[in-house]
Amino acid sequence: MIFAGVLLSGCQEGDNRHDMPYAENWESLEKHQAAPEWFRNAKLGIYFHWGVYTVPAFGSEWYPRQMYLPGTRENAHHLEMYGPVENFNYHDFVPEFKAEHFDPKAWVQLFQKAGARFIGPVAEHHDGFSMWASRVTPWNSMNEGPHRDVAGELASEARQHGLKFITTFHHARNLQRYRGVNQEEELAKPNPYPNSHYPFLAGTGPASDDDKLKYLYGNIPEEQWLEEVWLGKLKEVVDNYQPDIMWFDSWLDQIPEIYRQRFCAYYLNQAAAWDKEVVLVRKQDDLPLSFTIDDFEKSRKSQMDTAVWMTDETISTGSWCYTEGLQIKPAAELIRVLIDIVSKNGVLLLNISPRADGIIPDDQQETLLGIGAWLERYGEAIYKTRPWITYGEGPTVEPEGGFAEHQAFLKIRYTNQDIRYTTKGRNLYAMVLGAPADTVHLTALNKVRTTKNIEQIELIGSQEPVTWEWSDNGLKISIPPHPVDTAAIVYRIVFHEKQ
Repeated sequence: MIFAGVLLSGCQEGDNRHDMPYAENWESLEKHQAAPEWFRNAKLGIYFHWGVYTVPAFGSEWYPRQMYLPGTRENAHHLEMYGPVENFNYHDFVPEFKAEHFDPKAWVQLFQKAGARFIGPVAEHHDGFSMWASRVTPWNSMNEGPHRDVAGELASEARQHGLKFITTFHHARNLQRYRGVNQEEELAKPNPYPNSHYPFLAGTGPASDDDKLKYLYGNIPEEQWLEEVWLGKLKEVVDNYQPDIMWFDSWLDQIPEIYRQRFCAYYLNQAAAWDKEVVLVRKQDDLPLSFTIDDFEKSRKSQMDTAVWMTDETISTGSWCYTEGLQIKPAAELIRVLIDIVSKNGVLLLNISPRADGIIPDDQQETLLGIGAWLERYGEAIYKTRPWITYGEGPTVEPEGGFAEHQAFLKIRYTNQDIRYTTKGRNLYAMVLGAPADTVHLTALNKVRTTKNIEQIELIGSQEPVTWEWSDNGLKISIPPHPVDTAAIVYRIVFHEKQ
C-alpha cells in the first residue's frame, strides 16, 4: 500500500542487513540482556498521557471509548456537552488539540529537575492518534492538531540534556475486531467489545468506511492492519527516533506471536547497528521475561527480586490523563513509593498529565520539583544502587495481586517505622520513610553484625554527630533533635574494607 507518498511493506531497508544478531524467534531474542547497567542505575523515568483525549478533560484517557457506550458517565457528559456521538465523534476533538503552549525544552528541564534519568511520551494510546510525524497514518501530531513532531522534539531535547528516551505503545487494542457482530447483543454484555478500544456502532466514526477515518478507528482488515499499522508504526518510531526504551501496554497478546517476534528482532537488530543498549518493557505475559522487563501498573512487588522490574505509576489519584479537578499526590508520598520500589530492585516510571494546551499544571510541577529536591539531597541512596540482602523492615506490607489490587496500593501510607535499604560499594543506606520520633532500630543489621565491621554512620544532610550501638534489636541509632527531612531520612552506614 502507498500512503502519504511512502511505500509500506513488511520490511524496511534495515531488514536486509546480513549481520543481524537476532532472528525472529524467542530463542534468538533471549540473547538480549534485559536490563543494561544504565537502566539498572536510572531508577526514575517520567512519561505522560497527553493526546486528543485531554481535550474533553473528563473521565479518563479512556474517554474515546466510553463516550460511545450508553450508560457510562462519559456518554452522558458527551451528550450534554457535545450532542449525540453520531453528530460529534472522537475525531471532531482533534482540531481542538492545539498544544499551543507546548514547550519541549521547558518540559525536559522540569523532568530533569525532578530527577528523571529517562523521559518520553505515550507515543500512541489506544485511540489511534500518533504523537509523532507519521507517514503510516494521517492521524498524527504533525498532520493534525498541534502540527508538531511531539516525539521528535522531545527526543532531541532529552538527548541534549543527557537523558534517555522512552516511547510507550498501547495501540494493540486499536484494531476493530467486531465488524459483523450483533450490536444489540454486544452492548447487552457487561463489558462489550472487550478487545477493541472503539465500539463498532452503526452510524458512528468507529464503523465508518471513510478511508481516512479507518486509520484513527482501526477499522482495517486485520492482516493489513498488523503489517502496515501495528508493525509499521513501531518501525517508524524505531527508525526516526531511536528510542532507548520501548514499553508496551496490555493487549499485546492480541497481536500474533510472529508479529511480536518480528518487531522485537527489528528493534534489537537496529539497536545493535546503532551500538546502543536498549530496553523492552512488557505487561502481563505478552513477551518472554528472558529478554524483557516486567511492568506492574499502579502496583509493585511485595518482596525483593533478583531481576530488575518496573512500576508505572501516575502522579494523580485518578485519571492518567488530565481531567478537570484531578487530585495530585504530594511529593512525600511518591518519594516513599520510589524508595520502596528501588529497595526491591525496581524502577519507577512516573506518569504526569499535561493539559491539552501543553501546560503542565502548577500542582504537578510542585510535586515533581519536591521529588527532585529530595533526590538532589539524597540521590546517592537511589541512583546506581543495588538491593541489599533484604529490602527492608517495618509494619507496612504491600498486597499481592498486582494491578488487581491497585486500589489497595493507592491507600498504602508508609510510616516512620518503615525502613528500606539499598547498597553501593561499602555503603549501606537505611532510609526511614518519615521523620522518626525517637531512636531508630535497624533489626535487619543483625544479619551482618558478626561478619561486618561498621566504620562510621552519618545522617545525610545533618551536621549532628550520629551515635550508635548494638542492641538485642539490632543496630540502635540516634536521631538529631530536628529532622532533616519529613519525607524520608537517609543514614549512610559505611563498612570497613574486607580484610
